[in-house]
Amino acid sequence: MRHNKAVNHLGRKSGHRKALLANMASSLILHKRITTTVAKAKALKSYVEPLITKSKEDTTHSRRVVFSYLKDKNAVTELFRTVAPKVADRPGGYTRVLHLGFRQGDAADMALIELVDFNEAALASAPKAAKKSTRRSRSKKAEEAAPAAEAPVAEAPAAE
Repeated sequence: MRHNKAVNHLGRKSGHRKALLANMASSLILHKRITTTVAKAKALKSYVEPLITKSKEDTTHSRRVVFSYLKDKNAVTELFRTVAPKVADRPGGYTRVLHLGFRQGDAADMALIELVDFNEAALASAPKAAKKSTRRSRSKKAEEAAPAAEAPVAEAPAAE
């Protein structure tokens, strides 16, 4: 049984798995989207999202921590210069995994993993929504404004 075993080992020893995820994360940051298997995409998502969160704070320490995971100077530079400013206001959920179907040779379940803020097609088609209202209780001003908005509705005179 797999009780309390959260990490997917991907059929590799730990050194191979760390190198695989570091290379895939570097490719994702540099190219903004990559195609891989669903299992690797899910493992990569949990690997790269904390690094993107860490990149929001551009300090020497955070750069060194991210570099210790990615081991690629160009990917670290791209992450801190291009990706981090674009996701600065997003509170997580930086990547998207889209299922593509099955690979021709071995019928492996394939997926496309991409950075959410860099998909121009999805950004262009999505309507700009107003700021989401809070789930907390309303303020006094909001409650007073709501009845005032309903007041101008007048009833039509009854026809005789």
